[in-house]
Amino acid sequence: MLPEQTRVSFPFTPIYDDDILEIGTAALTALRTPGHTPESTCYLLDQHVLFTGDTLFPTGVGRPDLAADADEVRRRVSDLYAGLQTLVALPPETMVLPGHTSTPVAFNGDPIATTLAGIVEQVGAIHATREVFLEQILARIPPTPPNYERIVRLNEEGVLPERDVTELEAGANRCAIS
Repeated sequence: MLPEQTRVSFPFTPIYDDDILEIGTAALTALRTPGHTPESTCYLLDQHVLFTGDTLFPTGVGRPDLAADADEVRRRVSDLYAGLQTLVALPPETMVLPGHTSTPVAFNGDPIATTLAGIVEQVGAIHATREVFLEQILARIPPTPPNYERIVRLNEEGVLPERDVTELEAGANRCAIS
């Protein structure tokens, strides 16, 4: 199962916005949040826990520029803004579990987690108008990660690298703009 898209080269069952996946007694609701990528999707577990992947981090948002020309970047920033507004409309006590973090953390087994209220307090760009958000994000885009193209190729093919995956991108992930 993957968010509905055309990038991967293997069969999958598409997930659409507002689809509800039932897992035992739990309900996982898909919330499309394009921006980092066109198919970016967050998942809300039982209306209390939000898995944000690369869309929202404890101190930043997903970068919208990878594999995109200038016009596409601007469209993605606009989409990202809309998706973030959907997320911040959730209850402030919603627990957020991102796919990773934008800053180095200890590999101590503790989850990377915070509340939505904590993120709203940390990420000032969320409060901006769409136009100001666009300018702030465009001004903060970091260099493209060195292994980005290889990571995308592996993801699209659905294969694991021949060697340790940590060699592709160890430490803080470079998908965030803080």
